[in-house]
Amino acid sequence: MKIPFFNYSKLYLKDKEIIDQAYQSVMDRGAFILQEELKEFENALASYSEAKYCLGVANGTDAIWLSMMACGLKPGDEVLIPSHTYIATVGAAKLLGINPILVECGSDHLIDINQLNDQVTPKTKAIIPVQLNGRTANMDQVIDFANENGLLIIEDAAQGIGSKFKRQMAGTFGLTGTYSFYPAKTLGCFGDGGAILTNDDQIYNTLYELRDHGRGKNGEYNQWGVNSRLDNLQAAILLVKIKNLDEEIVRRREIAYRYTKAFSSIEMIITPPGPDENADHFDTYQNYEIECEQREKLMAFLYEKNIGTIIQWGGKAIHQIEALNFNSELPYTNEIFKKCLLLPMNTTLTDESVEYIISVIQEFYIQS
Repeated sequence: MKIPFFNYSKLYLKDKEIIDQAYQSVMDRGAFILQEELKEFENALASYSEAKYCLGVANGTDAIWLSMMACGLKPGDEVLIPSHTYIATVGAAKLLGINPILVECGSDHLIDINQLNDQVTPKTKAIIPVQLNGRTANMDQVIDFANENGLLIIEDAAQGIGSKFKRQMAGTFGLTGTYSFYPAKTLGCFGDGGAILTNDDQIYNTLYELRDHGRGKNGEYNQWGVNSRLDNLQAAILLVKIKNLDEEIVRRREIAYRYTKAFSSIEMIITPPGPDENADHFDTYQNYEIECEQREKLMAFLYEKNIGTIIQWGGKAIHQIEALNFNSELPYTNEIFKKCLLLPMNTTLTDESVEYIISVIQEFYIQS
């Protein structure tokens, strides 16, 4: 049996018929830019997330820096960002001349509010919680901290779609929330794509113009803007796939439950919070990120057994990338990155595949 970390070709094949229909409809009509499928998808995602507005943009990175612009952040401002994130979160700030201040994550690998007090300065204007691995941070703590310090909240929910904290969806807590539809995401398209959620009328109108060269709904150009429109073909694919999103999440949670149950007795593995561990959290398991002893040996053993694994972000938190010149002291995050590992987690996995992965990992630690 061969199990890649992610099987991109199966992503298309499992929904081939309905995706082909959506593709053909767009092609037959020549409906490529800002067409009905995009509007329908934006409405569908806003409804699903219980947000007032949704705007499709070109990718998840654009969603972050466009949000920063629309929220009024300026060059020289500081934003608090957990170092356990993709470089896009931090790069979006740097692109605008905003200074990212990297902060610790906690035991669930999300932002640790208890470690932030020393990081706030008069220049600090916003906090960006990263809803990582299909889990939403404790947003009560984030909101309280933001209110106490007069900070805006912009959510990076690129990996968080469908996840909830106290029954509220990731991406709906802040002034804006951002999603990515990279193909491997829980809701992914077949290229790049992103979206921004907001409940604020003014922010929505600003973003509507920013993503399309500054053009408003009346067709007039009202400000400078950029070209960051979600391609209508990708919107058509997402419109088809969002109808099966709940089913996708159910399956991911089933796989997570099996992993968690199987590995709970192995002392050398720390699993992420289980599906039913905390009633405040509804996790969707975009990724299943463990901490494990003998990580490199385990990866090699799994590779020999034809099972693909990866260490997230190429194996480095943002502050550990030497070329970026951060001097952050984040000992807890450092320890996590000595042990963290992503196991295969997606709905192309069969029950047989999941059981094989479990048995091979159990075999490794029995031998160890």
